[in-house]
Amino acid sequence: MFSVEDLRREIADLAAHLDAATHRLLTCIRQFDEAGGWYAEGADSCAHWLAWRIGLDPATAREKVRVARALGKLPAIDEALRLGKLSYAKARALTRVATPETEAKLLELAVVATGAQLERLCRGYRRALAPEQALAIEERSVRRRDLPGGMVKLEIVLEPDEADLVLRALDRAREVVHGREQTDVSAETQDVDQGVSAEASAPGSNWPSRADGMVALAENFLAGNPATGNGGERFQVMVHVDQDPLAPDGVVSASLDDGTRVSAETFRRIACDCGVVAVAGDGAGLNIGRRARSIPPAIRRALALRDHGCRFPGCTHTRFLHGHHIQHWLHGGETSVTNLALLCTFHHHLVHEGGWTIARGEDGELAFTAPDGRALPAEPPRQMVSDVLESLHEWAADRGLDLGPDSNLPQWDGTRPDYDWAVGALVAKLG
Repeated sequence: MFSVEDLRREIADLAAHLDAATHRLLTCIRQFDEAGGWYAEGADSCAHWLAWRIGLDPATAREKVRVARALGKLPAIDEALRLGKLSYAKARALTRVATPETEAKLLELAVVATGAQLERLCRGYRRALAPEQALAIEERSVRRRDLPGGMVKLEIVLEPDEADLVLRALDRAREVVHGREQTDVSAETQDVDQGVSAEASAPGSNWPSRADGMVALAENFLAGNPATGNGGERFQVMVHVDQDPLAPDGVVSASLDDGTRVSAETFRRIACDCGVVAVAGDGAGLNIGRRARSIPPAIRRALALRDHGCRFPGCTHTRFLHGHHIQHWLHGGETSVTNLALLCTFHHHLVHEGGWTIARGEDGELAFTAPDGRALPAEPPRQMVSDVLESLHEWAADRGLDLGPDSNLPQWDGTRPDYDWAVGALVAKLG
């Protein structure tokens, strides 16, 4: 039975060794990235390779690559992490704001502050940077986040004039939706500036919300834009209905392509105005033989249901996919579900021009082979570690690192920080 003091020391000891090992990991990632080793493994970026090879989620993998690249230009912070004096969380925060000229002063602050304090100080310092630097940090983006209740949050970062354009379009779309529902809309309501009337903003108003306007805007664009290839038809949203694995036989569940569950009421609402396509099993029986190389809609739907995205190991792309003939059509291959696999644009080029080959085994699984003959496993092997702490101690001793429970102990004396004063001091000292 370990005492509380033993556990405290082991936690701190492990943390210091893990931070030092993380430094080595980031150094290897930087060197691997610079050498382009990920491309030889069929990945389209170093982050993609990390997500496949060591099991990181894509966002974490991209952050590891960013920090690894930044540490290559910040020798003082890099050395502090190597010696276990700095946690990875602190190093990550510093790399967002530090430069070779400012890293020494920021490192003095990092040794004193806790991880949470340093993160807050770095955020404040970044906001206080010169406008041109702040603009470089805040890039235009669209992000999706799945909420616990099943809803999806979209976060959009745009230039002010672009944001105004989008909001105007949303409000005009609200007018269109309201006009369909209310045939007696007054001219005054239609002519309100920016499409938002007083009654539209009032609680309990029967006006559609901006969320309704966004959905209507997307539907109208996809239905009426020739570039979508729908010929004026409503754009397809695939909802898959199958046996619920957690329920008795005969109870079905609905989900989207990415596996997101759809509630029963949402499915009933969608089913009021949609087409139903029945696919038996995985669609393996669908086959048009040698009659045509192009993939008909029924087979493409079956491919989407079976593959759910690019089939190349580790690839997470689910859009802009190509149906690839495993045995090429010109070489006698059939246009059938069993002879097809979905690939993203990058991996489709890699197979045709990059020398990679694909074969389907007797078990139905795909085997990918690199140009040099190496087989790429669907899931990379992982090395088992028996005693983590013992292995880390041996690793540190081999590299002459003097690590212990107090290596990364913050020197904060418990005084409540004045963040505004601290950020002001950073700006005054570092600019």
